[in-house]
Amino acid sequence: MSLGAGQSAEGTNAGGIFVQFNQDCTSLVAGSSDGYHLFSLTPDDGVEEIYASRSGQDTCLVDRLFSSSLVAIVTVQAPRKLIVCHYKKGTEICNYSYSNTILAVKLNRSRLIVCLEESLHIHNIRDMKILHTIRDTPPNPRGLCALSPCVEHCYVAYPGSSAVGEVQIFDAVHLNAKCVISAHDSPLAALAWSMCGRRLATASERGTVIRVFAVPERTRLYEFRRGVKRCVSISCLSFSACGGYLAAASNTETVHVFRLQEAVESEVVAEEGEGWLGWLQSAARAGAGLLPAHVQGVLAQGRAAAAARLPAAPKRAMAAITSVSKSPRLLVATSAGVLYVYALDVGEGGQCALLREHRLLERPPPDAAAPGRCYAGALRGRDSALTADALAPAESARGAELGAALEGSPPRGPFDLRDHKHFPPMRSAAPPQSPQPQPPQDQ
Repeated sequence: MSLGAGQSAEGTNAGGIFVQFNQDCTSLVAGSSDGYHLFSLTPDDGVEEIYASRSGQDTCLVDRLFSSSLVAIVTVQAPRKLIVCHYKKGTEICNYSYSNTILAVKLNRSRLIVCLEESLHIHNIRDMKILHTIRDTPPNPRGLCALSPCVEHCYVAYPGSSAVGEVQIFDAVHLNAKCVISAHDSPLAALAWSMCGRRLATASERGTVIRVFAVPERTRLYEFRRGVKRCVSISCLSFSACGGYLAAASNTETVHVFRLQEAVESEVVAEEGEGWLGWLQSAARAGAGLLPAHVQGVLAQGRAAAAARLPAAPKRAMAAITSVSKSPRLLVATSAGVLYVYALDVGEGGQCALLREHRLLERPPPDAAAPGRCYAGALRGRDSALTADALAPAESARGAELGAALEGSPPRGPFDLRDHKHFPPMRSAAPPQSPQPQPPQDQ
């Protein structure tokens, strides 16, 4: 879930800023002309800036691993270089250079994915080694790809064709192709995984139909119609943490929320309302079998259970469904650097009420004597093509830094980076050797 500026990457938008929610939608990041900024959501529907790098480098891509201290960034000045930082220490852990512009970066607790226009690079997040490269992918100039947040179902989804909406699913743990989904007739525009990694939402460049598939079964579970009046550019699909709702944002002023739970007939009728499309759907049910199959297919598609209206149509917008003080919220961030907080009534649905509006980067600069720094104490750059022998001298230092970044700040919610079931702890740098022999360590 990202949008930004400066290049033709996923969610980019020339003239705006890069904004992205973290994997569990408890915080967000913003890339600006002077660095990157980290924000957390507060219990009163507010936003608190928790870090500003103030590096002076125009940041076009940035992603934070849940609520940990690990941050991956790409700058306009070096669009082929990925920089991995420990933001709390203000240190650069490592960096890697690639043969072409980096268009997207995705993280979970097991893998880091770097997307180029015609290749995908899979890193082990524990030591940042490249495990596999998917080469010669269909041209993907927007860097469209999605990585499941779930380690148990660690799948990568990316376009399998530049002509139709075919989705390739790759297992990033076992490093093999999982399946192919024929999702749309038109090329893909948006992809999103549920938190469990078993459902994938897709939208095409036409922007009228949104589908949800079971993976790896490839079963189509849901089909929703965003609208019938015009084609739009869908910039974001986002599941709620519970998997029961899906938000869709586009270049229009309306953000839709779809319910992914089976509805009884009375609920379907209530959601249809009194509009002309609702009347057609009622008529289609009454005359089932009398209409052409493709017409019945359109009328059978689900409609949004709730919607939020932005003050103006954004160039690009990102949406997230989360909970603030146990109350459902729909968050919408735009490339103008504005975050809108809406109340979401999951029972009644309908129009979402705007609660707060935050201008993320309109804040006074921090104390000049102690600015946030991203590059202090940085390690020397390393090209991704270097051999393991060339990288060996820095492995211990890098492993210790990665371990501190990954385990230093466990996220809120059911996941804990220190829990062996969710993320086995890294081994820190080896202690100085003792003159006395040490018993062997369990591996």
